[in-house]
Amino acid sequence: MDLPASPRPNILAGSTLDRAAHLRDDEAWIAARRADPASLVTPLWRAQSLVREAAPGQPEAALLPPGQVPMRDAQGELPWAFLGLAGEQAVFTVDLSRIESPVELLGRPDLAFAELRGVAANLPGHEASMLAHARGLMHWRSRHLFCGVCGAPCVPDHAGNRMRCTACDTEHFPRTDPAVIMLVVRGDRALLGNAVRFPHPNFYSTLAGFVEPGESLEEAVAREVFEEVGVRVGAVRYHSSQPWPFPASLMLGFHAEGLTEEIRPDAHELRDARWFTRAELRDRDALGIGLPGSISIARRLIEDWMELG
Repeated sequence: MDLPASPRPNILAGSTLDRAAHLRDDEAWIAARRADPASLVTPLWRAQSLVREAAPGQPEAALLPPGQVPMRDAQGELPWAFLGLAGEQAVFTVDLSRIESPVELLGRPDLAFAELRGVAANLPGHEASMLAHARGLMHWRSRHLFCGVCGAPCVPDHAGNRMRCTACDTEHFPRTDPAVIMLVVRGDRALLGNAVRFPHPNFYSTLAGFVEPGESLEEAVAREVFEEVGVRVGAVRYHSSQPWPFPASLMLGFHAEGLTEEIRPDAHELRDARWFTRAELRDRDALGIGLPGSISIARRLIEDWMELG
């Protein structure tokens, strides 16, 4: 199975930010940078990212100086975090979800909040990665307001990159759930499935699933494939990874060798699963099927395999 690793980063990967973790506990430095008009802020609002349209169909991240972004409301300080350094400029994010109409408050009609999944493919790569970083971090913050050990309230520290319990002092760090996503290949055919959760019955994608405790990535690939379609897997080759903050996963991509051919789809997971040749996938309009969008590592797994033959 001659399937080399991907030579280029996936969309949402390839960040150019220096996360500068050594500065997160320097409270004086963080406070100075939060007040510095040269710093940059990428706001969030109800899981959406702030963008502007640089040209028709060409969005870009809207990075504003701290003085233009509200950092407090009637309830107090809004959730914020230090993301890192872009050259010499500090980059922060702030969650404006408690504000009903933040665009009006910003006073910038040229800006809009947009779902990252819908615009990421058209953003510059480093900007898509930065917005994914902000979205994933602040989603985690919003879901860890209380300690999982004792149940007491938590407060942010480490410049917003950690939550600390106010009672037992337990430190809680951002959580990312590892998930394997794999294109199973057998000769000149690849295995794709139509998941029950997909809105369209003619949409096919790679198989995927979460890694379980005590399980290697290769074991997770083999287990998920067998559970979902009843196909046994042999060699497993790593392809690439992709942060997937929808809401909190890291997608670990693989090409896997299919040892058996018979498909037995799990009806709870899949409407259908089938083997497709490269020729069929190249002429998929004739088949009447759709593939994942360009933002997804699933599409990259499929396209990189198709380029080999």
